[in-house]
Amino acid sequence: MAEQKEVQLDKIRNIGIIAHIDAGKTTTTERILFYTGKTYKIGDIDEGTTQMDWMEQEKERGITIVSAATTAYWKDNRINIIDTPGHVDFTAEVERSLRVLDGGITVLDAEEGVQSQSETVWRQADKYKVPRICFINKMDKLGADFLNTIKTIEDRLGANPLIMVLPIGVESTFKGIVHLMEQKAYVWGGEELGAKFEVTDIPEDMKAQAEEYRHKLVEKIAETDDILIDKYLNGQEITNEELKAALRRAVIAYKLVPIFAGSSLRNKGVQPLLDAVIDYLPSPLDIGEIKGFNPKTQEDETRKPLPSEPISGLAFKIQIDPHVGKLTYFRVYSGTVAAGSYIYNSTKNITERVGRILLMHANQREEIKEAKAGEIVALVGLKDTITGDTLCEEKKPIILEKISFPEPVISLAIEPKTKADQEKLGFALKRLSEEDPTFSIKTNHETGQTIISGMGELQLEVMVDRMKREFGVLANVGAPQVAYKETIKQEAEGEGKYIRQSGGRGQYGHCFLRVTPKPRGEGFEFVDAIKGGAIPAEFIRSIEKGVIERMENGILLGYPMTDMEVTVYDGSFHEVDSSDAAFQIAASKALQEATKNGKLTLLEPIMKVEVTTPSEFLGEVIGDLSSKRAQINGTEERGKATVIVATVPLSELSGYATTLRSMSQGRASYYMEPSHYEEVPQNIQAQMLAKSTFTGRIE
Repeated sequence: MAEQKEVQLDKIRNIGIIAHIDAGKTTTTERILFYTGKTYKIGDIDEGTTQMDWMEQEKERGITIVSAATTAYWKDNRINIIDTPGHVDFTAEVERSLRVLDGGITVLDAEEGVQSQSETVWRQADKYKVPRICFINKMDKLGADFLNTIKTIEDRLGANPLIMVLPIGVESTFKGIVHLMEQKAYVWGGEELGAKFEVTDIPEDMKAQAEEYRHKLVEKIAETDDILIDKYLNGQEITNEELKAALRRAVIAYKLVPIFAGSSLRNKGVQPLLDAVIDYLPSPLDIGEIKGFNPKTQEDETRKPLPSEPISGLAFKIQIDPHVGKLTYFRVYSGTVAAGSYIYNSTKNITERVGRILLMHANQREEIKEAKAGEIVALVGLKDTITGDTLCEEKKPIILEKISFPEPVISLAIEPKTKADQEKLGFALKRLSEEDPTFSIKTNHETGQTIISGMGELQLEVMVDRMKREFGVLANVGAPQVAYKETIKQEAEGEGKYIRQSGGRGQYGHCFLRVTPKPRGEGFEFVDAIKGGAIPAEFIRSIEKGVIERMENGILLGYPMTDMEVTVYDGSFHEVDSSDAAFQIAASKALQEATKNGKLTLLEPIMKVEVTTPSEFLGEVIGDLSSKRAQINGTEERGKATVIVATVPLSELSGYATTLRSMSQGRASYYMEPSHYEEVPQNIQAQMLAKSTFTGRIE
């Protein structure tokens, strides 16, 4: 067992690297690992030798799929890094990582500027109030534009950027940076591992520009601090120490976002970025106490980030490992957890045993005896804990804020090829859905098929591939289907009776339900409005169960129902014959009648689509989008290309990649992410009903 370095809390940084697909997150992480001495050979995505993208599918596709966690040391500080995926299909990975991080590095492409996924992850980071630093990568790329990228940060992200460095040279002549805080130039030698750089005076031809930007830097930092602004206005000298301390406070309070630049692939600019992580991003102590509530008293509680406090933390990711089984990634917020001890899962009200504790380095690991407040580790041995569960001390229970995930928008049918695959399929699906909260499974009782749903075709493709490789399951897969939903347009009522009284013990269930539409995205709510014991309390649960089951299987076309409130307000029962089953069937019948009276309608997922195309194909691309019921929300010039932003129903987008390629001679690209649900136009609903073989009646 490795002896762990003892690190003070103020010397720990829990950071994530977030960005649009292809901005260079993984490459940047690889460089950080190299310079902190974690790896001796630099990994390369194009060669498939990266440390962080260790899954076979990641190496083949050259993208990050699962957020990898690793630990590195820089100048006596410990940095826990999570490299998150940039692809929107794996949005859950970003969401859960941001929930447990204290700070972030946003990587941007110097030519592209802020892209759509950068915007999405930026908003996710805003939601969890994560302080961040920006790294403008690919400064050596053709078309790289440092100042224009900063303008896109202001315009699109609404952030307050603080220019910390100026690039020396641009595109192929990029060779270093002028560090405005230190008023020195960092110049990297050749392109070999870049660990060698010289710190020199600012080049003559950049002195005036450096002076101007240094002045802006001091002014911007001073504006965030009352004492410094007085000094600044009175013309007094402000020391670098004072500037650094004030900037650290401003970054943690999310008033400023420091901007650095470099080229990760060419090994330039990474060391100053690492220094900035230590200087400006928060330690667990800066984040302060974590808030939650006591499940027994329902009162708010807090925990300080100290090893002496009662243990509390969040399980933010489950990973199935072929060697050790189930790994539970755990952020320790307070207290100390030891290997071999018991820990209480307050979300599920169960006790789990922590077998071993691992410090992760991508998919390699080092075993440690205990983990303290502020650390991110993997626990082995937990059986029932899932993403978002709180683990704490049983005598001092607390439940921390859960992690919310978006609804799946696409699904496909899957069936095992042989009888032997049948059992393995169930096991594999259960394991994979434990790992990814946006991946859901249900069985269609009509056809007996298993339906898997997720955030996009790529995610489902990867899941099917993993079932084959990791679990040895061979399965036939149907074409991807859009995840429609059903809802109602107006309030209505319905009655349901289930009475069988022919000799012996009968069945008796009878209830009245009222259904009321709710705003889009608000989901389902069940209300018990029974007065005077018309239905005994124990049967109310049965009615709710019958309603939920019916809603899951749909009434119009078999799609799950949503965005409605169901109220049980009257009914009757029989002393002897009433049973759970009878009330479940009665509730199902009542819901069927009420929703039909409430004007059933279909909802479809609408995607936000961004197409980047050379300007000569603009007309054709817009014409094609319009034929797909798209709403064009705007276009903007970006260099020689035009970006079209539109919202398009997902059902119209199957095979869009091929269409777009052939329309633009392979030069246009697109990106999409789920936006919201909207009602399907009546003429399309009528066509779908005419084709449907769904019979949702209950006899």
